Amino acid sequence: MHIRGSVYWKWADPEIHFRNKDERLSDGTFLSVQVRTSRTGETQLFLGVYGQHGAMLLEESFDSRPGETMTQAMTWGLARAKEFVAMTKGSAAISKSEQLPRKGSGRGI
Repeated sequence: MHIRGSVYWKWADPEIHFRNKDERLSDGTFLSVQVRTSRTGETQLFLGVYGQHGAMLLEESFDSRPGETMTQAMTWGLARAKEFVAMTKGSAAISKSEQLPRKGSGRGI
């Protein structure tokens, strides 16, 4: 279960049909991308990234994706969510490895 934030609840509208793509990554991170066509004909997008235990890591919504079909917006949103995860995991891995003592550093090995 994911813990939805205010961005999702502001975006959600049960009266408008939407398509969604959910994906769970190997580390347990959950990606949720939803697209819809607004009442005025605009392609709209929501993307959410949630941690292994459901905590919200990122939520973004776009009221308009000019020139994009729902399929194109869905593809862009999924790529954006994966890019966020890659940036987050990369920076966490770097800071974590910097804290480890290295052989020959005189810091415990």
